[in-house]
Amino acid sequence: MLMQISQSDQEIAGCISDIGVPFSEADLRNPKPQQIQMVFEHLGDILMNATRDSIDPAMRAACEDVCNEHPDLVPVDIRLMMGFFVSLRKMLIECGVHDFSMNDLVRPTYERLGKIFSYVINFIRFREGQTDAIDENFSKAEETKNRIEQLYTENDDMQQRLEDMKRNRKAMEAAVKEKVKRNDELKARLLELRKGQERIAEQLERSKAEKNRAQQQLEEKTEKLVRSRQESEKLRPYVLQSPAALQSALTELQENLMREKSQIDMLERRTRALQTSSDSFGVVHNDVQSCVKVLEEIAVELQKEEEEDSRAAKNKEALNERGASVREVEQNEKLLQRQLAKWEERIDELRKKHKEREDANKAKMEELWEMQRQLREERGVKSREMDRRKGRIDQTEKKVSFVILCTMNNAYRTHRWLSSRRPSKKRSRTHTKNTSNSNHTSSCTSQRWSRVFPNAR
Repeated sequence: MLMQISQSDQEIAGCISDIGVPFSEADLRNPKPQQIQMVFEHLGDILMNATRDSIDPAMRAACEDVCNEHPDLVPVDIRLMMGFFVSLRKMLIECGVHDFSMNDLVRPTYERLGKIFSYVINFIRFREGQTDAIDENFSKAEETKNRIEQLYTENDDMQQRLEDMKRNRKAMEAAVKEKVKRNDELKARLLELRKGQERIAEQLERSKAEKNRAQQQLEEKTEKLVRSRQESEKLRPYVLQSPAALQSALTELQENLMREKSQIDMLERRTRALQTSSDSFGVVHNDVQSCVKVLEEIAVELQKEEEEDSRAAKNKEALNERGASVREVEQNEKLLQRQLAKWEERIDELRKKHKEREDANKAKMEELWEMQRQLREERGVKSREMDRRKGRIDQTEKKVSFVILCTMNNAYRTHRWLSSRRPSKKRSRTHTKNTSNSNHTSSCTSQRWSRVFPNAR
């Protein structure tokens, strides 16, 4: 436990001067609020790293939350002083001063400052003696903070990777199902095409056989016709010798010719039919070739499907491996969740304490606002009363000046009237003339002052 020892005025002034603030024993015995506030600011900067720049954002945000409609209600200096007072009170509680108040900053006294500065100097000396432990704990706290931030970052990365792996797994499963379904459809289509190819091949073979038979029959008929014509050319000289025989031969030849023509027509029709069949066979052959190409493409697709199946198997194995890593990540996540719950409990406790302090500050702020409102009302009442008194004083001064002027005018007229009572006729005339002039002057003056001061009467 820290032992509190009272320090002498000279020692206190020397310690404060050492931190960079000019300070003497006279300043301690006759303290000034501005100088004392400067000393406390330096102490806060040295012990807590609390400066105006670090306090201003939080106090500005609090002022915006509390006085959003009237941001100028609390001046910047008062706002900063209140924020600095909260931090300074925490520091002084740690130093052993539990009764520190705003009066110590606004209306400091010699006794209070001697006590507070003695406690602070003792705390600084104790702190200098425990520098190694403080640095060690501070470094441990920084390491713990960095480790927590690192774990949070790793947790977020692991969660993101887990979500990506789940999405990839779902997408791969859907793709595999679609590929299997398409593979089955292609297999069924391939079987149908193979059956159709076999049927078309059989029809093509039959058509080729019929074409060969028709061509062979045509060649035989053509050969018979040529031989018949050669024989008729050979027999022609013999037929010309006998008209009757020639007529009979001619008749026979005509009959043969008609039969041959009918056979030739039939063969021509057969040939055209065979040509038509041959053309259709060519079309069928082209269709068969296209089917063969389709089958080759299907075989390529099947090969690709097999490759994709092998890839899917490999991906499935990788997915299983990643599932193991995911389970490990989940275990780490549970551990981190427990640690996070502990830290959240601590944060909730700190928030409760902060809320209580904030409620106390709000109550003090409301009291200050009420005091300020009362002061403004009193100031308004006093200002209105002063305005009324100033108006009355101005009216009284105007009336007094008017009365003095009237008195002087009446005295002058009386003097003139007394001087005009002499027996000289000339002086009487002069008096009459001067009296009329003075009456005219006084009347003009009275009219002028009545226009300037209409309420003087």
